Order: sequence, then C-alpha cells, then structure tokens
Amino acid sequence: MLFFQACAAPQVGSEDTLSAKIANSPQYKDGKFKNDIEWKDPMIDKFFSITWKFLFGGKQREPEGILPVATVDTALFETPDQNQLNATWLGHSSLMINIDGYKILADPVFEKRISIVGPVRYNGDAPLDVAKIKQVDVVLITHNHYDHLNKFSIKALADKTRRFVVGLGVGERLVSWGVERDKIIELDWWEEFKCDKNLMIAATPAQHFSGRGLFDRNKSLWASFVVKAAEHKIFISGDSGYFNGFKKIGDKYGPFDMTFIECGAYNKMWPEVHMFPEETVKAHIDLKGEVLHPIHWGTFNLSMHAWFDPMNRLTAAAKSENIPVSTPIVGETTVYASDLKQKRWWEQKKNDSSKKALLVKLQTD
Repeated sequence: MLFFQACAAPQVGSEDTLSAKIANSPQYKDGKFKNDIEWKDPMIDKFFSITWKFLFGGKQREPEGILPVATVDTALFETPDQNQLNATWLGHSSLMINIDGYKILADPVFEKRISIVGPVRYNGDAPLDVAKIKQVDVVLITHNHYDHLNKFSIKALADKTRRFVVGLGVGERLVSWGVERDKIIELDWWEEFKCDKNLMIAATPAQHFSGRGLFDRNKSLWASFVVKAAEHKIFISGDSGYFNGFKKIGDKYGPFDMTFIECGAYNKMWPEVHMFPEETVKAHIDLKGEVLHPIHWGTFNLSMHAWFDPMNRLTAAAKSENIPVSTPIVGETTVYASDLKQKRWWEQKKNDSSKKALLVKLQTD
C-alpha cells in the first residue's frame, strides 16, 4: 500500500511553529486548553470526600471471578484487502482496527498496570503481545491520561508505526519516549489529516480534560476522531461527557458505519466529562451511527458503579432504539455487517471462582 508516499498533512516544521499553532487554537486560553462548556472539577472542592468514596464506595466494582478473554487472531488486522471493516477490542478503550486495508490502533495500552499508583487490569494481562503486531499505519491517541496513553506501548510501537495522530501538545511526550518528530501529526479540533484519496482522519471535539500529574492539567488537547476510508467511516470518542458536539460531528461527517463510544467510569459528580450509558446511545444517534461498539469499560476500576452496570444499561437503551450493538469479550474481533458479537458474557455466574483465565478460541464460521 502506497498510502504514506503521497501523504499531505498539516505538518509541523519546528517547535516554534507548533507553539504558535497551540497559542492560536480557539480551544487555548490563559495557558490551558478548555472545553466549549466550562467544567469545574469537583476534586478541587471535594477532594477528600471524593477520594474516600472512590477508594471505599460502591459495590461489585470488580468481577468476583475471572473474566473470559479471547485469543487474539491478528489475521484480519494484517490483511491488505479493501472493502472491509473489523475491530478487535483489546480492553478498555484500546482498539485494533482494519478499515479498508489500513491498520489503525486507537489508544493502545498493552500493560497490566498503567501507572505506579493507578489501577490494574482486573481481567488480567492484555490479550495480545505487542511484539506480535508487525506494522501499523496509524496510532491514534485521544488524550494523555494513563489509561489511554501508555509509555511502554508507545515505545514498543515507535519503530513499527508510520504515523501517530494526536491532539495538540501530546507530541512532545511521544518524542521524549523515542518517537521521531516527523512521524507525529498534532491536530486541533476540526482539523483534517488527509493522505491519499483513500484515507482521512479528522480530530473532532470531546468534552473532557487532560493531565498526567500535578502540573500539566489541560496543557494538551483531548479529542475524538473521525476515520474515513474508501468504503467505510468510523468514529472514536475517546473520553467525553455528553454534549452538543456529537450532533455537530454527525452533521459534518456522518453517517458512520461503526461508532466506538465510551460508556464507563460515569458518576453524577462528573457528568460533564464521562457519559452515562443512556447518553452513549444518544451520542450514537446524534452521530448518525449504524453499529455501536461500547468502549471504556470492563477493564479498569475507575468509578463507583458495578463493573457490569454499563452493559446492562447500554444494551437496554440501545434495544429501545433498535440500535445494533457489538459487545465482544476482550480479544474478540467484530466484523462489520457479518459478525457482531452479542453474547451477554458480563452476566457472570455467582459461583465462578476459577483462578485460571478462561481462554476462548475464536473460530471462523
């Protein structure tokens, strides 16, 4: 595939040019990126009460037993054939997508523990060894939170990835981890990365925030992404609260064959930055999506709701709207228009106390 040989994109010629681009961004004000809708972080006023609830509140926040995990088959990801769309869920928001022959990873996290003090994958190791991935056309990073941007994973993918497409301000960290600057495309909202006639990636708005420590809050931009290839078009939400931006994205770029939208880590204390499952369905409708593939659930303990609650609520809301939903187990591949995964696997038996991971062998129909 000669995809990147004729690539024309908003290239950054120098750090000074990038700094000017950030300073001129409509989203950038007073040294920080901002949402269109102002959001006051509840942690600022209620740090101790929220921390206590996060550490000790809620029930069934993690599974009682071992969750099923599929053995990842990379064959569909690796095939160069056009006129195809398949997506392998690697847990949480990590996706391995083949869209019309282009190989794309979204928010790839291949580590079990995402930070020194952060949460651990409660369904075990990642379902795929990153070393088994041969080559990637594009890695998409929606924002710099630890559960979406992972140092180990980026370093492992640096030499085998042709382009990293990220929000403004994220590239500097990738460079520090060994990614060549000329491989990185940093986009503002509504900016398009156009390659040959067969692929376009647009950064679109999200209602969220960024930061990996005490001193970098909102210093880089968060985004969602539209990916348009010759035959198919998809939307990847990253993290976001529900807002009117989904309607604007749907009006400009829809309809979408598949949408990959967050549906977990919600709470009434922060509805502006994480959606409730019913809002995930509303966002899908706003986007003019066909198949809904929920993400950002079933992997990390990031809120006070039960780990299975997102799927119970989302599937009920989607059923009422006659929306097809793909709910693969971690490691399974959804093939658009032919193989949607719809088993309600999160409805565990109470007596499942096996201490050995259940490996599910994917079979071709």
